[in-house]
Amino acid sequence: MRRIDYDTEQHQDYARGRALNEEQRRTWISAFEAALPERRPLAGLDVGSGTGRFTPALARAFGPVTGVEPSVRMRETAQAQSRHPEVRYLAGSAEDMPVPSACADYALMFLSWHHVQDKPRAARELARVLRPGGRLLLRANFSDHHPRPWWLEHFPRGYEVDAALFQPLHEVIAMFTSDGWRVTDFRTVTEPSYGTLGDMLERLRLRTLSFFAQLSPDDLETGFRRLEQAVAADPDAPAPVFSEPLLTLERN
Repeated sequence: MRRIDYDTEQHQDYARGRALNEEQRRTWISAFEAALPERRPLAGLDVGSGTGRFTPALARAFGPVTGVEPSVRMRETAQAQSRHPEVRYLAGSAEDMPVPSACADYALMFLSWHHVQDKPRAARELARVLRPGGRLLLRANFSDHHPRPWWLEHFPRGYEVDAALFQPLHEVIAMFTSDGWRVTDFRTVTEPSYGTLGDMLERLRLRTLSFFAQLSPDDLETGFRRLEQAVAADPDAPAPVFSEPLLTLERN
């Protein structure tokens, strides 16, 4: 996987390209709620919080949240656009979080796990910052449990290139369980549609997905040309939905 430096690319369009509508946000908060203890408040960490698309919603639903994000530009956007009285954003990464040990009841990693360079170290760091019994909500794609969004078929080797970004599920589980974690749940969540095919095309043109950084300029040009031709046939049709994996692990 080609590493993405969000301070030099994507940060300017990320919030717009990856924004969630209210129905999508409610769907994910409900899924997180089902995986977490019923007591409130819960102290949370949003690890790889990006522009803060989930962080305020987590605070409203569960209690105080610290967003941990390595990109200066992404944090600046979050601090300007995703504020909440019980949210703060800190510089850090999954491998090195500037927070005390046993300070949180849960951590969310939403499509940030594939960016982690030293995954075993991150698993140990997550165990450090969570209290005993704390939960990790890992919304990650896995090479063998992949949502396969409809638009990938239009890009050369689209499914193959995208799947190569991710580990297989059993490998992720084995790494965590060998370090003392246990799996409490694995489910899929169907996220409501972003809107029409035309709406989705406009988002994809912003290229804020890791997938696009892996393609050559020629493959990008070919893929978008094919995608635009396909969408032009019925741009007002609803964009298809698909099921997305959510793995929940518990710290012993």
